Amino acid sequence: MKKAQTTHRIALLFNANKIYDRDIITGIGNYLLSTRVAWDLFLEEDFRARLNGIEHWDGDGIIADFDDPAVAETLSNCDLPVVAIGSSYEDATFYPEKVPYIATDNAKVVQLAYDHLIGAGLPRFALYSLPDGPNNRWAQEREQAFRKLLAADGLEGEVYRGLSTTALGWHEGIERLQAWLASLPKPVGVIAVTDARARQLLQACMQGNIPVPEQVAIVGIDNDPLTRTLTRIPITSVIQGAEEMGRTAAHLLHRMLLGARFPGTVIRVPPVGINVLESTDHQPLASAYVMRARHFIRQYACQGIKTEQVADYVGVSRSSLEEHFRRELGRTVHQEILRHKLEHAQALLAKNEVANAEVAIRCGFTSVQYMYAVFRRELDCTPKEYQERLRAQGDGAQATAAGSTASGSAAAGVTSAAAAPGAIAPVASPGHRFPQPATTLAALVKTAQSRA
Repeated sequence: MKKAQTTHRIALLFNANKIYDRDIITGIGNYLLSTRVAWDLFLEEDFRARLNGIEHWDGDGIIADFDDPAVAETLSNCDLPVVAIGSSYEDATFYPEKVPYIATDNAKVVQLAYDHLIGAGLPRFALYSLPDGPNNRWAQEREQAFRKLLAADGLEGEVYRGLSTTALGWHEGIERLQAWLASLPKPVGVIAVTDARARQLLQACMQGNIPVPEQVAIVGIDNDPLTRTLTRIPITSVIQGAEEMGRTAAHLLHRMLLGARFPGTVIRVPPVGINVLESTDHQPLASAYVMRARHFIRQYACQGIKTEQVADYVGVSRSSLEEHFRRELGRTVHQEILRHKLEHAQALLAKNEVANAEVAIRCGFTSVQYMYAVFRRELDCTPKEYQERLRAQGDGAQATAAGSTASGSAAAGVTSAAAAPGAIAPVASPGHRFPQPATTLAALVKTAQSRA
């Protein structure tokens, strides 16, 4: 009679209020779905990591967030198999000695953001970090990576840590952030250590009437969809390899439950790519009027604004603003407004989540018929035909990917997306390459075993 498969009780210690932690948990789940592993997963109902009694937990293994010093300290002498997940460190002595450690590669994350800003034509750079503290050591690692990149290029850059985000300190924090942004030589590209920090940057720029991205281009880290819903100007963001980290951690723990051990092993996982959106669509412009006008248009194009309202915001006559637009961009103010409406409509149609009538309303078109007319004139297709084109491109990309996988050329941990113009998807900017693919799980584990 066939022996029943053993079910192991595994604790996941993460605070899943952050997209990074949620993606790690998703990666763990994806590994379980792709194998016959039987795990009984322990997670708090609100997806928070509470440590009371965890050292005495009657289970078989733990995957935990070691960026939290309390978690690392609590599990330092745990008798169960433990796989740690967290930030990479320049100083190897920061890594735990007794357990394997799966790290997001901070150096490559920051370099991807930095290279993108260079490719966008920015001449100066800065970084918005977090206050110093044991819980933010990963942010200081990103500061160190940023300074190292600048030093290698013979450049200098500003690092600002700001205040912790609290209800009582919110207004003071934004005012200080505005003052710091105002003091920076322009134009400047600013890397934020998280998307939450990037959103604060954008909010400070909007309140301080600093055009984004003409004077301040912003790159976040995490590619958090919630952040995108809270900003009028979509933020470019580095996509960390968090799901791959989760899959790798689950695979290592699976091996450890079968008797393997990987003490002191460190596996760095590179970012997947960068989601390029409007916050880094930098174009060097001579006219301050055009910069201010485009800043206003980016925020309110889909709210039905007219050329007169843009001119009022800039503080010049309509005819003067039109002249500046023709000289700088070769198009009218109305055409610029329409361009933003069309790009937003393309992005919504690519998601295929709402009806065309709703797309027209959200993008500020006066009617569905007018939106159809604009699509016909500018793209030579209807909105429906545009969606069909996207599906055809997607099918072609999937077929190509399937062929690559069959021939053995596909690598684990790499996502690819054929993005149509205006679609919000993990894409590289023009002339920018994705990071080198992560190696396969089998190769990672083989390397870890050789080091153990």
